[in-house]
Amino acid sequence: MSRGPLLIVLLVLALLGPASARAQMGSADPEVAALRSSFEYGKYAEVLERAGQRIDRGDLPEEDLVELHKLAGLSAFNLNRTEEAERHLRAVLRLDPDFSLDPFVVPPPAVAFFEDLKNQMSGERDFLRQEQRLRLEREKTEAERREQERVALETQRRRAEELARQVTVRTVEKRNFLVNFVPFGAGQFQQGRNSMGIVFAATEGALAVTSIIAFFAYDSLFEERFITLDNVLDEDGRASIPVRFIPTDRARQADTWQFLRLASATGFYTVYTLGVVDAIYHHEDQVVTSTTVESRPEPKPPAVSMVPPPRLRLYSTRGGLGAGLSLTF
Repeated sequence: MSRGPLLIVLLVLALLGPASARAQMGSADPEVAALRSSFEYGKYAEVLERAGQRIDRGDLPEEDLVELHKLAGLSAFNLNRTEEAERHLRAVLRLDPDFSLDPFVVPPPAVAFFEDLKNQMSGERDFLRQEQRLRLEREKTEAERREQERVALETQRRRAEELARQVTVRTVEKRNFLVNFVPFGAGQFQQGRNSMGIVFAATEGALAVTSIIAFFAYDSLFEERFITLDNVLDEDGRASIPVRFIPTDRARQADTWQFLRLASATGFYTVYTLGVVDAIYHHEDQVVTSTTVESRPEPKPPAVSMVPPPRLRLYSTRGGLGAGLSLTF
């Protein structure tokens, strides 16, 4: 065989090799493989019609749908039906924005036509790539979520089996309701709300101390003097009466200390009332303070009662000798 025919044979085999390999690939729909074979035999009108009918019926995986649109688009292009070719090839790019035709299998005019469509749809293809990337991320996230749910369910099942063999011991604390009426945050401290207890205790303590200081400061402003009264029925006709009073020059101080005493006392009882209301609102008669899980003790085997063997007894009777068996339970 000369070099010329040999090169032609090799070129034909190179062109048909990829197509044959794809034809041998498995497909979810046997009609797709049949249409691929018909396309390779040049039955473009038949491929275009049957591919369109199969696409309209739906229920196809994405790979087969891309292949059908490609076959229909190339068939329409070979039949000079440009509008149908453009419609099908655009559908290919919408399904797979990075799809490319094999230049070793597809004629250069069809490849150029397809590349021109890709350039026209460059903006739409970028959007489709982003949408496809987001869809893949959503599918990945959904798969991870399902796997996490499966692991969680398995863990929960194992945990339930473990709990079935365990006993939960809870320590319950009983709380006295009357403690809620004790000032200085006693109710809050009993409930374990130490922060609120400190706030009420500090506020009530400061107000109580202020009220006490104001009381003694106000009382220290008093002076005591004796007033002598004449013409009183007494031995000497005079009498002395003690009188407590605040001097006029201390009247302003007295008003200040009196206001501070009343204000701090009012504030103390207001905060005390708020503390009682808060403690009663959060009161619970019983609170679980601790929970421990202990293993269930193994059931003890039933005790086997040791029954002593019967004993033979002999005893005398009026007319002779008797015998009997005695059992102990």
